[in-house]
Amino acid sequence: MIMSDAIWIAFIGFSGAVIGSLATLAGTWLGHYLKQKTETKKDQPRKDLLLNLLNDKAHEWRELNTLQHVIGADEATTKRLLIEIGARASEDGKPIWALISRKPLPRKP
Repeated sequence: MIMSDAIWIAFIGFSGAVIGSLATLAGTWLGHYLKQKTETKKDQPRKDLLLNLLNDKAHEWRELNTLQHVIGADEATTKRLLIEIGARASEDGKPIWALISRKPLPRKP
């Protein structure tokens, strides 16, 4: 059975659309993957520096502004990194942070 020209053209068009869609998805995924890899690489030195600051025995708590300034990040990024390394903010609303291992949350009676 021989396919008519119209069916053949439709098949080629459909195949092209599927291949184009897959190529677009692959390109989008690759771009996201490479961006995420770059961000992770950039975040590790900042996390190490935050850990050094929060493990300093001379300071029980560190102010958020100080932490931001030292690692060169905005407030949202600094807070995200602090949570990722296991830090917490003060319960009284002050913008100070400490490692949970050094300042666990108080138990309620």
